[in-house]
Amino acid sequence: MIRSTVLSIVTVLAVLPAGDYRGLDSGPQSGGARELIGDLSAADPASRTRAACGLRELGGAAADAIQPLVNMLADAAPVESSVCGERSWRGGPDDLTSPGEQAAAALVAIGTRAFDPVMRALRSTAWTARRNAAWALGAFDDQRAVAALIDTLKDSEPGVREQAAWALGALDDASAVPGLTAALKDTDPRVRRQSAWALGAIDDARAVGPLSAALADSDERTRRQAAWALGAIDDGAAVPALLKALTDQADPVRKQAAWALGAIEDVRAVDGLIRALTDQNSEVREQAAWALGVIGDARALPNLLPSLKDANARVRKQAAWAIGVIGK
Repeated sequence: MIRSTVLSIVTVLAVLPAGDYRGLDSGPQSGGARELIGDLSAADPASRTRAACGLRELGGAAADAIQPLVNMLADAAPVESSVCGERSWRGGPDDLTSPGEQAAAALVAIGTRAFDPVMRALRSTAWTARRNAAWALGAFDDQRAVAALIDTLKDSEPGVREQAAWALGALDDASAVPGLTAALKDTDPRVRRQSAWALGAIDDARAVGPLSAALADSDERTRRQAAWALGAIDDGAAVPALLKALTDQADPVRKQAAWALGAIEDVRAVDGLIRALTDQNSEVREQAAWALGVIGDARALPNLLPSLKDANARVRKQAAWAIGVIGK
């Protein structure tokens, strides 16, 4: 599989908080932990959030906070992420976090002792608690969570299903493939696109057929994510569907399909990529030139030469690179 970063487009749909949250026991800080645990019940949500962030920094030394933090997973009060000096792991448009999100990060920082309580939170009556627990279980990187997260793909709330799909991709366990392929037909596009990402992260050829079908999804971002996943899996069976995606109405989907075809390196893609050299969108033309260079088939040379006069400098540069690579 081509792992070059040149012009590759990898969509990241879930962002972890900054720092290491594996949680090692580190020194006697119980006094500070007690104060912070008390602040978890403050009336002001910003104060509750700061307390959770402080407990996260203590890591394993904050073990006494496990149950209070689990109780706070349902706390969805919006708070500026700047209260903890960082961006939210949810990556919202307004860069907001919540006490519940930061409680999840703190529980991961505490480590293994928090795992079972977080697992139980997947059964909470509050959907925000279930969502935050699903994120934490992915961040724990503990395979014991896989079966429960697969079940959570059927949760009644799309936000929970979306986060469960991310967690399964983070855990990278092939047993999740059937559940994630079923989730590609979820009624919510957020779940479908996150499931496509997860399947690409797991990199299992069983997902090629369902992901190929997802290239016809009504949601543009799902189609783009499916194209990325097919390139990440790197299976030639995806080539026909990706060639069709080169004619998608959305520029980002065509661009991602061109990248995926280059990542797979199948000569059957050459003719389609040659046609993409004249695409109306310069980024698609640029990506097609890259893909042709990676595939390295001499048939592309005569068609790359006109691209040296493309109106876009990046296309000209990529075409020159491809010609050089193929001509060696």
